[in-house]
Amino acid sequence: MKIIESVQELRDWRKQVSTEQSVGFVPTMGALHLGHTSLLDFCNDENDVSIISIFVNPTQFNDPSDFEKYPKTWETDLALCEKYGADVIFAPRSREELYPDHYHYRIHENQFSNELCGEFRPGHFDGVLSVVMKLFNLIKPTRAYFGEKDHQQLSLIEGMTKAFFMDVDVIPCPTVRESSGLAMSSRNLRLSPIEKELAPMLYQTMREFRDLDQAKASLTKLGFKVEYLVDKVEPKGTRRYAAAWLGNVRLIDNVKL
Repeated sequence: MKIIESVQELRDWRKQVSTEQSVGFVPTMGALHLGHTSLLDFCNDENDVSIISIFVNPTQFNDPSDFEKYPKTWETDLALCEKYGADVIFAPRSREELYPDHYHYRIHENQFSNELCGEFRPGHFDGVLSVVMKLFNLIKPTRAYFGEKDHQQLSLIEGMTKAFFMDVDVIPCPTVRESSGLAMSSRNLRLSPIEKELAPMLYQTMREFRDLDQAKASLTKLGFKVEYLVDKVEPKGTRRYAAAWLGNVRLIDNVKL
């Protein structure tokens, strides 16, 4: 397994990959869990070469304190990448590696990115789309793998690749859940033991109640601070999206109705 820390080294590596080999890519911000490793499994099964990125992208954090608190578990991440067969880890050594322009240029979607998480995290999806565009341009993957837990993000990335005629297949992968039903997330590491017991009720409540007002009232009574709970009609059917705070941790989830 090769670890690459600079853009130049990444470019040099990419030139050495045969044009006959398919390259699979899993972008992450580290603090890896079984949701990420499931993406690596799909990636390994469908490609000749697999590369995973580990970079806590500062431009997608509208709250600087949230960026500072984001879990960093490099040694564990390294072990998981090796165990699950990543050929290459791209872990930029600094923000400047990916943002030599100091984020003067960025990608902005002017509709869906303003809804749901975008309404409460202004600029978040500009940062997500911008860093993914940069990574796609550098790695030139055949396929890139994203979890459906971040379904709004997935939809926006799919839209970006189509809008800019990018030669990459974006592959949606099912949400991986703990036995309790809680969607796996790096942020779960910040939940207290009591909050960890309560957190699965977000998913259960989303599935149990047909009426959104009743669902919000139930979550509020349990101790959640609901940001949004919305049913959105989409081309592939109706999907329910939710974001709620439990203590100092923001949880998101979605289910297809």
